[in-house]
Amino acid sequence: MLGLMMNDQLTITSLMRHGRKINGDSEIVSVVHDNPRHVYTQAECYDRAGQLAHALQRLGLEQGQTVGTMAWNDYRHMEAYYGIACSGAVCHTINPRLFPEQLVYIINHAEDQFLLVDPMFVPLIEAISDQISIKGIVVMAGEESMPETKLDNVHCYETLLAQESADFDWPELSEQAACSLCYTSGTTGNPKGVLYSHRALVLQTYACCLGDGMGLSAQDVALPVVPMFHVNAWNMPYSAALAGFKIVYPGSKMGDGAALQGLIESEGVNYAVGVPTVWLALLTYLKESGKDVPSLSKIGVGGSACPLSTMKEFEELFGVTTVAGWGMTEMAPLGTFNVPKFPRSHYSDEEYDKLRVRAGRSVFGVDMKIVDENDVEQPWDGVAFGALKVRGPWVVERYFKHEKTALDDNGWFDTGDVASINPDGNMTITDRTKDVIKSGGEWISSIDLENCAVGHAGVAEAGVIGIAHPKWDERPLLVIVRQPGTDLVTAEQVLEYMDGKIAKWWMPDEVAFVDELPHTATGKIHKVGLREQFADFSFSGT
Repeated sequence: MLGLMMNDQLTITSLMRHGRKINGDSEIVSVVHDNPRHVYTQAECYDRAGQLAHALQRLGLEQGQTVGTMAWNDYRHMEAYYGIACSGAVCHTINPRLFPEQLVYIINHAEDQFLLVDPMFVPLIEAISDQISIKGIVVMAGEESMPETKLDNVHCYETLLAQESADFDWPELSEQAACSLCYTSGTTGNPKGVLYSHRALVLQTYACCLGDGMGLSAQDVALPVVPMFHVNAWNMPYSAALAGFKIVYPGSKMGDGAALQGLIESEGVNYAVGVPTVWLALLTYLKESGKDVPSLSKIGVGGSACPLSTMKEFEELFGVTTVAGWGMTEMAPLGTFNVPKFPRSHYSDEEYDKLRVRAGRSVFGVDMKIVDENDVEQPWDGVAFGALKVRGPWVVERYFKHEKTALDDNGWFDTGDVASINPDGNMTITDRTKDVIKSGGEWISSIDLENCAVGHAGVAEAGVIGIAHPKWDERPLLVIVRQPGTDLVTAEQVLEYMDGKIAKWWMPDEVAFVDELPHTATGKIHKVGLREQFADFSFSGT
């Protein structure tokens, strides 16, 4: 027997219609190359999305085809999110930090028909134009800001929109239809495409706004510092339509502590999300300048583990709570969010510190487990750890244009992470499967060592890799970037600081100092590059 309820489709179009009808007056604020403070409403955003849909259709775009975007976090990019997907096409967000050969690969592999490009990225396209096959380029600017270029078939975004009506006849789409495409950063081999459906993203939008998710509501003023070209900006552009909060886009100023402080203060931002390096930059600026972020109450942090020292300084100096989460491109990305089950007063300081560095409990829609090397499920006791596997309605089933499933024989996706899970379901990522250090038959977490090391005042960034050892198979090497002005910080001082904070047998055998660490296109430490850099290294006396 089937239920007797309406069968409306869960689509991005339904989110847009809700946003217009219920949250049409909610503000969207942007820092843009041609305007330091552009302000309009959701209703105006969706009108312009209709104009964009008309313009792309007039250029020859058809349903099911793909449009690439290479742009910062701003209002035009949000228009593209809706105008492309709701017209039945696929919005392919492209990370401009990828290597040129990776850009060529994903643009061709995605079969992008057109590229919507911020003026800053026109030189990137010029450099690879003879290697990609596209029908045209739309520069996201007004006529007065159009760059000079020798590229063919280049259009001005504002000129195109000015010629079109906002009244677009949005097609009735299946919730299973593809709406957006994002490629993994591809640290080894070619990047892999993750093709999201309308249904997957709408369901995740619900989860993001849950109290035990990111807890977003119309009362918030949210600043997504995580880029819109990477994993849907952690769903923020969609959550804004559902919840109706004011959203503030920082444009290209995502790593600028001074710019972020100014935006937070001027716009009354109370909720911001981004990766740890962003918040470290803001924290450093606040301490050096003496300025404050009086409206900011919560920071959502993911992408990599946030050091406890950063969390404590934000809370103690500025009254800002830092909440960790975890996810990945293959999950669109939300997997867990660390919302405590009890008020702060329920925990001792030590209990609270141990709790808040964890990645959190899975939101409804994500099921997870940890397994050993024989795929035997491990207990949730906070001690056992194993390969983390997930499943759910917004978890990838197979990669774009791959015939083989990405799942195991039982329908689980192997995340590539190693984790432990507490009895209450609170999960901790202990390492990547390929980065864990095997020493004397036991595993050492490179992430825990890195987080411990950066707690030292003289350490700006730390990376840990396993180095071959004749007796123990592998031992950890700690690679450090010193804080500016702390050239006298020694290996002995750092190791002394770490003593007592980690197991003695975890202690790195040696410390190496470098000017900078290699990073992936998404800002994470590039362990493959770090291992290549120290390929000839051997421990003293071995």
